[in-house]
Amino acid sequence: MQMISNFTDIGIPEEIAKAMDDMGWTEPTPIQIQSIPLGLERIDMFAQAQTGTGKTGAYGTIMLGTNPSGTKVPSAIVLVPTRELANQVSGELTKLAKYSGHVSIPIYGGASIEGQLKKLKAGCDIVAGTPGRVRDMINRGALNLSAIKTLVLDEADRMLDMGFIEDIEFILKAMPKERHTMLFSATMQENVKQLAFDYMVNPREISVSQDEVVLDLTKQYYISVGRRNKSWALCRILDIDRPKAIIFCQTKKMVDVLDERLSELDYQVEAIHGDMPQSKREKVIRDFKEGGTDVLIATDVAARGLDIDDISYVINYDMPDDIDTYIHRIGRTGRAGKEGTAVSFVTSEEEHLIKEFQMRTGIDIEKRSVPEAEPGQKDSIKRVVDYDQISDVFGMCRFEINLGRNDGFGKVSLADFIIRNARVRDVSIGKIQIGPDSSVVEVHKDFGNRMTMDLTKAKHKSKKVTVRVIQD
Repeated sequence: MQMISNFTDIGIPEEIAKAMDDMGWTEPTPIQIQSIPLGLERIDMFAQAQTGTGKTGAYGTIMLGTNPSGTKVPSAIVLVPTRELANQVSGELTKLAKYSGHVSIPIYGGASIEGQLKKLKAGCDIVAGTPGRVRDMINRGALNLSAIKTLVLDEADRMLDMGFIEDIEFILKAMPKERHTMLFSATMQENVKQLAFDYMVNPREISVSQDEVVLDLTKQYYISVGRRNKSWALCRILDIDRPKAIIFCQTKKMVDVLDERLSELDYQVEAIHGDMPQSKREKVIRDFKEGGTDVLIATDVAARGLDIDDISYVINYDMPDDIDTYIHRIGRTGRAGKEGTAVSFVTSEEEHLIKEFQMRTGIDIEKRSVPEAEPGQKDSIKRVVDYDQISDVFGMCRFEINLGRNDGFGKVSLADFIIRNARVRDVSIGKIQIGPDSSVVEVHKDFGNRMTMDLTKAKHKSKKVTVRVIQD
């Protein structure tokens, strides 16, 4: 009974606490501790909380604890941005209602309407739905919201970003004004706050602090790597650590490119983004959840709301440019009491983002090298020289050449030799340090390949010229 008392101590009804115990939950999360006592008193609230913080358990407990079960017409409704989230929310509510008997059904677009109409006709206590399909069901006369006592807007920021405001306002007008309203959002943009104040009565604001969101169970580090070597670094991690991982890319095109590249190298990967058919996205998520594949490549939009507990790695193949997205991503690992790792590939131009994220979260993000290959292990992808990554702010790279004073060279004559043999423009040569047997020359990154490929074909007095790129 100790586990149950951890939940009943904050007012959670015993039948719901018992279901939580069956689900393997051990103690309430910060968002649950802050919101459930208020919600059970039917106080309107808007809460800032990311996926993975236990928010479904928070508003689910409130809905089940304040509304009766066994009603034909729903008394509570949760609006969510995607069908994946509608299914997840409905599934979690069903588990929480194991002993209370509440019936929850998901309603969403992109699927056969007949099955959903049949379920609505049979009756339910709670609807978890996407705004477009919920509005459609209201228009068809299949969904009656006149008895709604509790409304939840989950991932409100994303619903607004996806243009659902008109549908949401239509739905709100179809339900009683006298109701309990809760809004959950990962970010608190102005339009989200406006929505809260327009449709709530004296709402209370709740925020889960960022250091609670970025869980202690997640180790964060970054690897300084240029665009041309990201695939090499990624394959090293996949080969050595063999993680169950989500790899985040900034664009749908990059998701497709990386999916094709890794598949050609015989890695078992799946990809997901917004342009894929819904049936394909659902199959990919199911395969990943059930262990059919261990690596999922995704965009932020496609992965939002994904709720899988055994992800060991989040890899930012492309660095996000804002802290909220970074937190959403790394919140996919280090869950349910298991340790997780978040690694970011950072180009030289993006180093400032790491400093900013460290300052904003107060958590150190350690710099590490790409893991060393096992003895005898060959790289799937070869590392190449990335001149963009190793150049300075002026685009200059350093090269060591096996020619120096003992070969009769000074700065001017060595520059002339390079211009003539490597077809480098004179304005693209920077500082030259002449040594006895070798020299270091700065050359603009645009001529890097000519230095290593063309200059090495030249000879000086029968001496073969060698060139080494200085990468440190």
